[in-house]
Amino acid sequence: MNDAKRIELRANGIDFVAYEQGTGPLLLCLHGFPDEAHSFRHQIGPFAEAGYRVVVPYMRGYAPSGPARDGNYQSANLGRDAVALIEALGADKAVVFGHDWGALAAYAAALLAPHRIEKLVVAAVPYGIGFITNFLVNYRQLKRSWYIYFFQTAQAEAAVSANDFEFIRNLWLDWSPGWKFSDAEFEPVRATFRKPGVLEAALGYYRSMLDPSRQDPALAAEQGAQHMMPIAVPSLYLHGATDGCMGQELLTGMDAMFPAGLTTKVVDGAGHFLHLEKPDVVNDMVLGFLRS
Repeated sequence: MNDAKRIELRANGIDFVAYEQGTGPLLLCLHGFPDEAHSFRHQIGPFAEAGYRVVVPYMRGYAPSGPARDGNYQSANLGRDAVALIEALGADKAVVFGHDWGALAAYAAALLAPHRIEKLVVAAVPYGIGFITNFLVNYRQLKRSWYIYFFQTAQAEAAVSANDFEFIRNLWLDWSPGWKFSDAEFEPVRATFRKPGVLEAALGYYRSMLDPSRQDPALAAEQGAQHMMPIAVPSLYLHGATDGCMGQELLTGMDAMFPAGLTTKVVDGAGHFLHLEKPDVVNDMVLGFLRS
């Protein structure tokens, strides 16, 4: 990220901070959990060199971006963030690359404003009715998803923050079991979660999933369309072969949800953080898709 400049912009009522590099068509990269904008450090330079204006924001609630003042972190609002960021950056449309919660934001944006999305690149969280069904009833996936239910409890903040966020480091180890990441690679995440309000916001993403009182009734139609309605944007889906967070069985039936075309790639030797673990492989796949 050394050659990227830091920018500030306001979109959907949130003050965002982002990194920007390159000129050309807009490529918006959206990070997930537990992560932050440096997640795309291996993508921003190569994509800029390939002719894109790459922008990587900290998602709402992840300082230095501002929190949701109403406490709303539901995925429908994340989709609105993505569309508003495209508009705030002065672009008519963009390629959107989302990982984990960033993928959910990308799906929501494509449903809300498909005319704003040139192409969609999503990683580590599938889409569709098959995904939801397996996510809710598949025993192996329920074991993988234990943290989501733990995050609903009052004990979550204390447990996750203990020992300088060792909980989050252990999630990285579980979700990408073959990746021997260094302390230096993990430190930006730990530094972000040390900032006031970030942990509460990050948990708010998950609490919004299961607690209707944390969702805006005005967004009920948009929220209800997610995973139920097809996405009319040409899309690339990437999944790590050893992902310890999301099983490959969750990809069942995805093709039917993408009438404009879906290319699916499983990355060998990579887990949940595949764009960090195998950046050259992932970058080649993404650029090949964008040039096709």
